[in-house]
Amino acid sequence: MTNTMNWSALFLCAMLCVTTTYGKKGTARSVFPIKTLLFKVTSPNTQKTSYLFGTHHAFGKQFFDSLTSANEFLATSDLLIKENLNVPGQMAEDIINHREVETKWNQYLDREDLQWVQRIFASSKMDFNKLTPTELHVFLNRYFKERICLSKDTEANYLSLDDYIGTKAQNLNIPLLGLETTEEQINLINKDVEGMPKRVHKKRLAGIMDKIKSKNKDGCGEVDWYAKMDIDYQWNRPCTNTLILTNRNKAWMKTIESKLQTNNCFIVVGLSHLMYECGLIPQLKALGYTVTPVAPN
Repeated sequence: MTNTMNWSALFLCAMLCVTTTYGKKGTARSVFPIKTLLFKVTSPNTQKTSYLFGTHHAFGKQFFDSLTSANEFLATSDLLIKENLNVPGQMAEDIINHREVETKWNQYLDREDLQWVQRIFASSKMDFNKLTPTELHVFLNRYFKERICLSKDTEANYLSLDDYIGTKAQNLNIPLLGLETTEEQINLINKDVEGMPKRVHKKRLAGIMDKIKSKNKDGCGEVDWYAKMDIDYQWNRPCTNTLILTNRNKAWMKTIESKLQTNNCFIVVGLSHLMYECGLIPQLKALGYTVTPVAPN
């Protein structure tokens, strides 16, 4: 593995990726799946036209470049809103490396697994010993989805879908706005499983490592459904994660709603944040906005 890997981008996943099963298999269908990730947002109170795009952070350049309409709408926008911005000095590796406490990994990993993980992090600027077990699980889940489900080259450097869209916006001289900081996201990752017993951490880490080593694609369903854009948004279903979905969506809406009044926005957030009763789409509709599905390609 080379040192070209974007470790900060690869690290932030679990709750930042799609965190739910939304395809056909094993779900209670609300009405029918919507074959899009893109929604037009308008209001009779403003002449501005904005777009919402639901991302899966393991995807990237090749996927977004294939979406002709989404690229056109991005180019006509005057503000890109995304979950967080990559600020030098405030990246995930910066935050983690500044910690003083190290994890005693022999309490969570056996010798073979520890050596395996250390090899993965050998070229990283991120101090592996200062990760928490939760953060390592987050990292490995993202690694699994990119390297096993999507078969991305382990020697290559990939931007997440969100970061790639951000780069495209910058190349178009479109300003970027983040909804929260990387540090806030890392704190949420850990708080979401606060108090989890050590034995559960060990089981979760062993499970994801086994899937990666065996190249077991049983957990790749969400990647397949996202690629096909076969989404059941389940807008009549309550959100089940208050910390990760409900509270964040509510906080984000304050910023998003104000910018919709003054800008032609292109908003990119993890697909889960568009779903369920607490999703951004139901919240926008409740405020009187018209939200219309649009074919992205």
